[in-house]
Amino acid sequence: MLQTLAITGPIYLVIALGFLEGRFGAFSKADMRVLGTFVVKFALPALIFTALSQRPVNEILNGRYVLDYAVGSLGVMFVAFAWGWWRQGKSITLSALCGLGMSCSNSGYIGYPIAVQVIGPTSAAVALAMCMVVENLLMIPLSLVIADSGGAAGAKWYRILMQSLGNLARNPIILAIVAGFVVALLGIPITGPLARTINVLAMSSTAVSLFVIGGSLVGLHLKGMVRDVSAIALGKLVLHPLAVGLMVWLVPPADATLRAAAVVFAGVPMLSIYPILAQKYGFEGFCAAALLLATVLSFVTISVILWLLGSILGWTT
Repeated sequence: MLQTLAITGPIYLVIALGFLEGRFGAFSKADMRVLGTFVVKFALPALIFTALSQRPVNEILNGRYVLDYAVGSLGVMFVAFAWGWWRQGKSITLSALCGLGMSCSNSGYIGYPIAVQVIGPTSAAVALAMCMVVENLLMIPLSLVIADSGGAAGAKWYRILMQSLGNLARNPIILAIVAGFVVALLGIPITGPLARTINVLAMSSTAVSLFVIGGSLVGLHLKGMVRDVSAIALGKLVLHPLAVGLMVWLVPPADATLRAAAVVFAGVPMLSIYPILAQKYGFEGFCAAALLLATVLSFVTISVILWLLGSILGWTT
């Protein structure tokens, strides 16, 4: 367990530093948004492109991993939707947002920094790319289509889907995934100043992303929403990694190290833009509270997950 805390401790200390700087220091909310934009538009795309472009295509196209992560995530999303809509009488929109919160991870900001210490930077970056494919091409568009269908004046589902796909076509992370695959497929060498520039950007992603997560928690409150947001937080931190873990156990990826990566990525809190996605429906406060609670609780749950993966299952060294 001490070895596990040695992995998670520095990560949450950087998150705490970001929170303290946002609360008492020189960084405002606007500053944090600027740093977050840098991570999303430059650092993470560089990281993903580097990992994918420097390996043979047969090593990075892991269909079983994508299947396991997608099926596990979809299962949790639909369970959460059913729990909210049928059992608790929530609206279709709020139920869809609950499903999104329980099944879509903060892969880049928290998942990757943890995975890189567990399985190494190269395998972690490949796993990150495949998780982002599932999240950006499947989970987020599907959740938003369902959420929009619950509005009284909701747009047609196919228009919502086409709008989501159009946004994805301009997403720097998706473009980096496509470019990485193309370079790997064609065997184009990336060397010299260009390679060093991309590597410099990639190396900045971990620390800056964790710092931004801490800063984004400033000003969030749980008052009056503890019961509902607790269910979402625990569903994300416990049910999601259990579902994905079951899938990688039943249908293991060709690369054994990716079993642990899938569970780690599933076990981190929901994506940091969760409240932003909920803003158009008027549920940004609810989703922000769920994000806050999940991030705080994840220090314990992720430590337990890493201990189980190593000491019990032997999936990590």
